[in-house]
Amino acid sequence: MQAGRRWDSRNSLQILQAKGKMEASTETIVLNVGGIRHQTYCSTLKTFPGTKLCRLTEPQGRAQFDYDTDNNEFFFDRSARLFGDVLNYYRTKHLHCAADVCRSLWEEEMAFWEIPPAQLAPCCWMKLSNPEGPQEEFLLRDDSDDSQEDSLALLGQVERRGHHSWDRWQPKIWALFDKPYSSKAAMCLMIISLLFNMGILILYFMEPTTYLEYVHFNDTQIYGIFHVTLKESFRESFTLFYVELFCILWFTFEFSTRLTFCPDKKKFLMNPLNITDFLSLFPVFIELLFIGHVANMLSLLSWLGLLRVLYIVKLLKVFRLLETPLMLRILPFAFRSLLKEVFILLMVFTFEVLFFGALCYHAELFEPDSYFDGMVSSFYWAAITLTTVGYGDMYAVTPFGKAIACCTAICGILTIIVPLPIFFCKFQGYYAAAITKEKMKSNKRSS
Repeated sequence: MQAGRRWDSRNSLQILQAKGKMEASTETIVLNVGGIRHQTYCSTLKTFPGTKLCRLTEPQGRAQFDYDTDNNEFFFDRSARLFGDVLNYYRTKHLHCAADVCRSLWEEEMAFWEIPPAQLAPCCWMKLSNPEGPQEEFLLRDDSDDSQEDSLALLGQVERRGHHSWDRWQPKIWALFDKPYSSKAAMCLMIISLLFNMGILILYFMEPTTYLEYVHFNDTQIYGIFHVTLKESFRESFTLFYVELFCILWFTFEFSTRLTFCPDKKKFLMNPLNITDFLSLFPVFIELLFIGHVANMLSLLSWLGLLRVLYIVKLLKVFRLLETPLMLRILPFAFRSLLKEVFILLMVFTFEVLFFGALCYHAELFEPDSYFDGMVSSFYWAAITLTTVGYGDMYAVTPFGKAIACCTAICGILTIIVPLPIFFCKFQGYYAAAITKEKMKSNKRSS
C-alpha cells in the first residue's frame, strides 16, 4: 500500500512538472512594433540570452519596457518591416535581410535590438557589404557645379559684409578670372585666354626647339671652340620668340592676378592646373635671361623643351567652358578606390619582369648571337613582352629561351586580363552612383 502511494505521488509530481514545462513552452507574448502586432512564444525570445527581446520574458521586463496592460502587449516605435527579420532570427537562428534594405537603417535597427551585424548570413552579406567601396562618399559629395555656386554665394556674402575696397573688389576680380559662368565678361576673358593658349601651341608646333641656333666651330678659330652665329633664318624665328613672349606675358598677368585675388592661396597653389600654369612661364623667360650667354644655355635646351610640353596641358582649361562629362567626374573617385589593386598589380608586374628577365638572360647567356648584353636589357625585354608590345628589337634565340618567352607572354596576358573585371565593377558601381545622384539633382530642381 505504501509503495503504491509513493509511486502515485512520484507519478503525479512528474506529470505536474511536465505540465509546467509545457505551459512554459507554450506561453506566448505579444509585441507591437510600429503598429504591427507580432505574437510568438516566450521560449523563442529566450533563444539568445542577454538580448533585449530576451529581457522581455523576465519578471521585471514589464517595468523596464513600455508595456500596455490593457492590450497585454509590449510597444516599440521601430521599423515593423525590419523587425520581421529580427523575429525570424530568433526562430531560425539565421539572420537574413531583404535585398532593397538600406545598410545604415539596417545596422541601426540591429543595434537597437542588440544583435551583432556579424551574425548576418553569408548569402545576404553581399547585399550590405557594398563591394564598390566608398561610393557613398561620391554620392554624398557635392558636384563641381554646386561647389562653384556655393563659392560664388560665399564670395557674395563676403562682398556684402566687407567695408574696405579690398573686400568689395576681391570677389569680383576672382570671379572674373576664375569663374567663367559668373558673368559675360568672365566668359569673354576665358575665351581670350584659350585663344592665347591655342596661339602659343601653334608656335610650339611650328618651332618645337629653342630659337637659339648653333653651328660647328669656325675654321678660323684656332682652339676649336664652338661658335654661335645668328643666321637669316634665326632672325625669322626670333620674331616668333617675341610672339611667344607676348603670349607668356598675358599668362603671367593672368596667373598673378588669380594668385593675388584667390580666397585660399594654399588650395590655389596645390591645384595641378595652376602648377602647370606656373611652370609653363619659365622657358621663354629663361631664354630671354640667357640670350647673351648661349654657351651657358645649351645644357638647358632639353629641359626647356620639356617645360614647353606643358602648353598642351593648359588646354585642359577648355573643360571649364563645358559641362564636365559624367565619366570624367567619376574617374578620380574610381581610380582612388583602385589604388590598392593597382599597387598589387604593379608589384606582380615587377616580380614578373625580374623573374622572367633573369631567367631568359641566363638561358641566353652562352649564345654568341644573343641580343641580351646584360641583365638590364633582359629586364627591358621582359617588360616589353609582358605588356604584349613586342618591338622586335631583341628576342630569344635558343629553344629554351623561346619557351621562356612564350611563358612570359602568356603570364603578361593573364596579368592584364585578370584584374579587368575588378576595375570594371568598381567603375560600374561609381557610374551607377553618379546616375542616382543626377536623378536626385533633377528631382530637387523639379520640386
